[in-house]
Amino acid sequence: MKGRVTVSLRTGVLDVEGKAIGKALTSLGFGGDIDVRVGRVFEIELPESSPEVALSRLKDMAVKLLSNPIMESYRLELVGSAPGAALGTTGT
Repeated sequence: MKGRVTVSLRTGVLDVEGKAIGKALTSLGFGGDIDVRVGRVFEIELPESSPEVALSRLKDMAVKLLSNPIMESYRLELVGSAPGAALGTTGT
C-alpha cells in the first residue's frame, strides 16, 4: 500500500520561497500578483494491508520526522485505494 504525506507551511507563516517563485512567474508574463505556497510531498510504500493501520503509521512518521509541527501542517492519504478510502487526515 502506498501512502502520501504532503507537508506545507501553516497559513500565516511567511513562505519566502513561494513569494520568490510568485514574483518570478509574474516577471515571466504569467499574470500579476500570483500567490505561491511551497511544500514537500513524500510517497512511502507501506507493508500494511489495513488502511487504518497505514494511516496511523503515516501520521506517526509525519509527526516524528516529516513535518515541523510549529510551522507546518500535513495531509495524509493512501494512494490507489478505493474511492473514499484514499483521503486521510490533516494534521495541525
